[in-house]
Amino acid sequence: MCLGTHQWAGGSVGFPDVCRMPFPFPFLNLAIRPMSIPVCWNMFLMGAPMHNMATLTPITLGDQPGTLGGMISQVFMQVMRHITGMFTLLLKGTPATRLGSLTTQNRMNILGFECIPGMHFKMFYFGF
Repeated sequence: MCLGTHQWAGGSVGFPDVCRMPFPFPFLNLAIRPMSIPVCWNMFLMGAPMHNMATLTPITLGDQPGTLGGMISQVFMQVMRHITGMFTLLLKGTPATRLGSLTTQNRMNILGFECIPGMHFKMFYFGF
């Protein structure tokens, strides 16, 4: 049993997102789910579109002072993508994401995970 992710609320966190400003400095990187672009527009969880591994968040927050870019990606405030999902539940042919799913944030500059639950988490997925 695990908590599913949806468009309503929550997000993922990555630390340390090392960016240059002009020296390397670690930042906390946040990707907020309401800013995501979901693929499953007709599948709802708590009244909001469900997220799967094809869902991406075009903007992440927290590393704005590091305007010279990340140490690996050379950019800041870039896309967040999921790299793990729940393969027992497919949404539009792609595995659903859940609380604890791993993510890459700031265009592969940092590894993060879905750790901020949505406001409503009464609905559970059954499976692994």
